Amino acid sequence: MPDPNVVHIEVHGQKYPIRTQLDPKYVTDLAEFVEARMSLAARSSPSSDAMGLAILTALNITDEYFRARSTLSNSSSAVTARAEAIEKIVDQALALAE
Repeated sequence: MPDPNVVHIEVHGQKYPIRTQLDPKYVTDLAEFVEARMSLAARSSPSSDAMGLAILTALNITDEYFRARSTLSNSSSAVTARAEAIEKIVDQALALAE
């Protein structure tokens, strides 16, 4: 019986045992995502070796993550600014009502 903390995945034709506390389905989904990205990178850069392809894929995924994080941060800042503006309006309205 396999160790319940090991999830076996395959990426780019290589099998890897992943020791994790995460849900096995989640780990499998991550591996499928990486596999899809590596396939996409291989089509755009067919001469890359496996290590170069993995690095290119990691850079692409990291770039997407950083952009998403930046967008989320900017959105959060905009929401905070709007909330502060609304708070000032409410404070002014309450002051006028007194």
